Amino acid sequence: MAVNSGVSFVLSSILSVLLFSWMQMYKAWLSSSQLGTVLGGWMGSLLFMCTLTAVGNLESILFGKYFQQKLLPEVVFSLTLSLIASALIHRVSTTTCLIFSMIALYYMNRISQETYGVSVQNPVVQLKKRK
Repeated sequence: MAVNSGVSFVLSSILSVLLFSWMQMYKAWLSSSQLGTVLGGWMGSLLFMCTLTAVGNLESILFGKYFQQKLLPEVVFSLTLSLIASALIHRVSTTTCLIFSMIALYYMNRISQETYGVSVQNPVVQLKKRK
C-alpha cells in the first residue's frame, strides 16, 4: 500500500532513529562475533536506505513532486551517516555497510528507472536500396 510523501517521511525517519538506537544498544553483542559485525553492516545499510528515503521525501515535500535526488548532497550524506553509525560498532561493520549500501543503491536506482524512467526510442534509419 503506497503512502504520500509526508507519511513516508515520518515512517522512514522513525525507522532511522529506531535502527540507530538499536545498533547502539546492542553494540557489544554486534561486535562480539564475526556474524555480528556483518549483521551490524547490514543494519547500517538499512539505516542508509531509511535515511535516503527520509531525505528524498523531505525534499519532495519542500521542493515539489518532481524533485530528484542527486549523488552529491543526498546520497553522500545518507551514506556518511550510515558509515559513521556502523563505525561505532566495528571496523568490519563499516566495510560491510559500504558494500551492502552500494548494492542497495544499485537496486534502488534500477527500480526507480523502471518505474519513473522515460524510455527513449531509437530512431529507425531506412536506407534506399539500389537496383
